[in-house]
Amino acid sequence: MVAVVSPQGRCVFANASFETVLGLSRRSVQSGSVFDWFVDAQRLRDTVVAVSRNDFSTSRLEALLKRVGPIHGEPVPVHVIVNRMEATENVIVELVEIEQQTRQDREERALGQARATKELIRNLAHEIKNPLGGIRGAAQLLGMEVKERALTDYTQVIIQEADRLQGLVDRLLAPHRKPHVVSDVNIHEVCERVRALILAEFPRGLTVARDYDISIPDFRGDREQLIQAVLNIAKNAAQALGERIAVGDAVILLKTRIARQVTLGKHRYRLALDLHIGDNGPGVPESIRDRIFYPLVTGRDGGSGLGLTLAQTFVQQHEGTVECISEPGKTTFMIVIPLP
Repeated sequence: MVAVVSPQGRCVFANASFETVLGLSRRSVQSGSVFDWFVDAQRLRDTVVAVSRNDFSTSRLEALLKRVGPIHGEPVPVHVIVNRMEATENVIVELVEIEQQTRQDREERALGQARATKELIRNLAHEIKNPLGGIRGAAQLLGMEVKERALTDYTQVIIQEADRLQGLVDRLLAPHRKPHVVSDVNIHEVCERVRALILAEFPRGLTVARDYDISIPDFRGDREQLIQAVLNIAKNAAQALGERIAVGDAVILLKTRIARQVTLGKHRYRLALDLHIGDNGPGVPESIRDRIFYPLVTGRDGGSGLGLTLAQTFVQQHEGTVECISEPGKTTFMIVIPLP
């Protein structure tokens, strides 16, 4: 949200986002005083005057923006950035909603954590692979030498466990070395494929509902990666719904919408896909709620803890984000991917 403001507070220009948040027309915005839009405007007034006379080239503060139009509502916490304009006493006032700023910070932390995790996994996996091959080879040679059946069984256990660990390592490395197959992707074809796979595995007691916005355009991406990302989340949900499936009232909801004016990774996008995967299960355990995208973290006995990590990796490779909100009875994973 950006406005050009005079030292007296008159709005010379305001973009569409400003008008929308305030709930006023452009004419109303430009005929009023900027200072009337804020709950306590004295600090902003002093800042605008100071920047306009070049005491500072820029200044920042926190404020509460009123909803002064017919929509009314609670004031919006905003981060205000006031910048000096060259060759004029007017200033540029930029507003960023605190919630949006918090989300951006959270996305940046998640992206940084994912990069660090990827590097750690890559290094760790390579360190594991070499001795693992040696252990398996030694067990095979030992198995050919021993004659007792019981000892042969022990060597087979070593070989099988080595193979299991090798499979785990391969799964850790797969998303970072698999080449992308980029093509036009229809998100509803992805959702329908996931829906069919889930219902094939859980044919009774589970409803996979759909709420699609069919106006969402195709976009360039890796269809198989996106199927795997959505499938991993939906399958986790289905596995968490065991008790409700037994009763017969388990529900997974696949919901698509278009989000407008979305900021992802410091980039502003006019349109984005907003895909929600929700369920009516028990919710993510509170003890792991902040770490569910970390590798090897799982709330299910026998789980590998890789499904959500891979889902996050695949979504991030499409310049998107994935987040989760959860409480008992309702869990929703939100995938946002920019659209052309």
